Amino acid sequence: MSKVLSVSLGQYSDAGLKSINQDCQGVFVPNEPLLTSKGIAIAIADGISSSNVSQVASAMSVSSFLDDYYCTSDSWSVKNSVHKVLSATNSWLFSQTHNSPHRYNKEKGYICTFSGVVLKSRTAHIFHCGDARIYHFSDNGLECLTQDHRHNVSAQSSYLTRALGIHNSVDIDYSSRSIQEGDCFLLCTDGIHEFISGQRLSQHLQEIETSDQTDNLDNLAQIFATEALKAGSKDNISLQIIRVEQLPDISANEISQAVNQLPLPPKIEPRMDFDGYRIVRSIYISSRSHVYLAEDSAT
Repeated sequence: MSKVLSVSLGQYSDAGLKSINQDCQGVFVPNEPLLTSKGIAIAIADGISSSNVSQVASAMSVSSFLDDYYCTSDSWSVKNSVHKVLSATNSWLFSQTHNSPHRYNKEKGYICTFSGVVLKSRTAHIFHCGDARIYHFSDNGLECLTQDHRHNVSAQSSYLTRALGIHNSVDIDYSSRSIQEGDCFLLCTDGIHEFISGQRLSQHLQEIETSDQTDNLDNLAQIFATEALKAGSKDNISLQIIRVEQLPDISANEISQAVNQLPLPPKIEPRMDFDGYRIVRSIYISSRSHVYLAEDSAT
């Protein structure tokens, strides 16, 4: 029986010291055949604090992403599908602000950050716009996969340079990477990552790995939130932890992609060593194929 993609999830979201929670987050784990054709979608959004309607923007961006992504054509790539969905969401948010009393004051409009991950087969697809963050925890340690789209004017003043709803078009950062069983992804808003160091995040995730208590990911998410509050966070606090428990068999498309990413071999000459073989001489050379006589260096 073939294996299917399986994950463990942990989430926490709270207004913190604020009166309203303008963050929104969500995860959708579909059944087959969508699990294979589309994968698992995770998203987090943070509405700007200067607006009293930005919580609508963050909720809209997450819900439309989790709904509309699964309605896109199976012939589209993950990247193309998500960009189409986020572009449509951005246009809707921009039009809402444009048709509101705040059309000349975007800081009061329908604006939010957006960060999302699609886990499909053995690949993680990363999408990002704003200052939330996506971390990847693996055997190589903790790595931040996103760049904050925020310009610091001074120690007390800064503004977002990219977010959903600011302009009538949006630029979304995209990247992808191979994943392994046991890898974790952490999505969090600035109420978390500005008050908890990467070292501390890594330490907690390592403790979960060594104790194998993956059923406590919700508890770990709440631990992060509590630490952020104790460290002085006055913002909304939201985070998601996703641990890859099982990966499906590698697909033909991923094999093709892996082959295409391999470096080209050097020009092969007699007496050179190549991948454990010593080249004796060429047997046949053409524009389409090269055949060499070689000896196994070990035997």
